[in-house]
Amino acid sequence: MRLGVLDVGSNTVHLLVVDAHRGAHPTPMTSDKTVLRLAERIGEDGHLGPEDADELVRTVARAQDAAVAAGCEELMAFATSAIRDADNATEVLEMVRDQTGVDLEVLPGEEEARFTFLAARRWYGWSAGNLLLLDIGGGSLEMAMGIDEQPDLAVSLPLGAGRLARTVLHDPPSRQEVEDLREWLEDELAGTAKRFRKLGRPDRVVASSKTFRSLARLTGAAPSSAGPRVPRRLTDTGLRQLLSFITRMSSADLATLDGVSGARAHQLVSGGLVAEAAMRALSLRELDICPWALREGVILRRLDHTNGNGHTAIQARAAIGSGQSGPQQDAQRVTGRKAQHGARWNR
Repeated sequence: MRLGVLDVGSNTVHLLVVDAHRGAHPTPMTSDKTVLRLAERIGEDGHLGPEDADELVRTVARAQDAAVAAGCEELMAFATSAIRDADNATEVLEMVRDQTGVDLEVLPGEEEARFTFLAARRWYGWSAGNLLLLDIGGGSLEMAMGIDEQPDLAVSLPLGAGRLARTVLHDPPSRQEVEDLREWLEDELAGTAKRFRKLGRPDRVVASSKTFRSLARLTGAAPSSAGPRVPRRLTDTGLRQLLSFITRMSSADLATLDGVSGARAHQLVSGGLVAEAAMRALSLRELDICPWALREGVILRRLDHTNGNGHTAIQARAAIGSGQSGPQQDAQRVTGRKAQHGARWNR
């Protein structure tokens, strides 16, 4: 089965196409990203403006066309913190659905954490034991921990790298801004860290997201070209040394570093400070970088609810089809702009 996952995030709109079936390793086929920085487009009134909403519609439509061209049988589309934060999210989602047929599901932050935790659990397996996951996005920090595939505790905090870069730090930040942010993050994380410590020490700590991958790369981890199965780690010592260097640099200079994309360079410092604060709050010396994250978690959960014949075991309106419901209609896939997309996954 060829599946498409459309992730409308705070920084990018990302289409991932994979070949997968239940019990198999999802094989990436194509990946396409468009940098929109939706979180930065939300105005002081809390609204996503008409021109920005129009651009989102056009981007989703292009992703839909790409999914059709790639031969996707289903397109699972979801949005995260940027759309969650917009006061006019309902209107924007209706606009996307009416003009493209794509029904974006807004994932609550806790569900983000749960899907990402599932991806990490599947990647590392049961031998990881009591697993702790950290994920820094543009708008939020997700944390989850547990010994099973469903975490015992999953939280989402508004401590995303992009959010803090916009609201707290100048470019480059002053030394006082950095210290103030460190103190503020310590206070913000104290209560959550206490809840996680009650679950005992983790057997393995992992981190996902572009922010953690970039930080690890800058501290000596293998480049992405080495492949996803090469072990990569981020240590507290390496991160501390890195921060002493990058906190004095502008985003333009950071963008020249190997492993840092121009689209995310402006939030590398804030992301590094969030990573440092989370590791300190939980007394972590090092963590492993997990190549799977939210999108893979969504795919895996979708595959969990198919039977051996490839039919969905739940009602999933993610299919590229006519938008009609019912098992007979679901079996009659057709392509077209007015297809109904989106999904309702059993959590």
